Amino acid sequence: MEKKALSAFQEYQDDKFTKKIVFKENGHVAFVLNFGPGRQLPTHNHPGATVYLTVLEGRGVMIADGVETEVSQGDLVQVAGHEAFAYRSADDSRSSLSVVLINTPSEEFAKEV
Repeated sequence: MEKKALSAFQEYQDDKFTKKIVFKENGHVAFVLNFGPGRQLPTHNHPGATVYLTVLEGRGVMIADGVETEVSQGDLVQVAGHEAFAYRSADDSRSSLSVVLINTPSEEFAKEV
């Protein structure tokens, strides 16, 4: 067993979102995405994967296949790999998401940003 504090991976930058890898092993990856106010994760998908996102801090909008759903701290969202997905932080607050990606489609999805 290995334990890590997610708060240690909540690193914000004014000009872009950040992605900090927490665990990576055997085609699965857990990471934290951090967003300044109004910052957005570009629309993308994860072919063959399943994604679980938990809002650690703040609030924003999850967008899956064009449908927008408001989320806030404590919400857990599941996204299928074929869905076109994006996230946008609220304009008035920063936000942070814990993400678990099962069956990582490629190494590109498991890189720190």
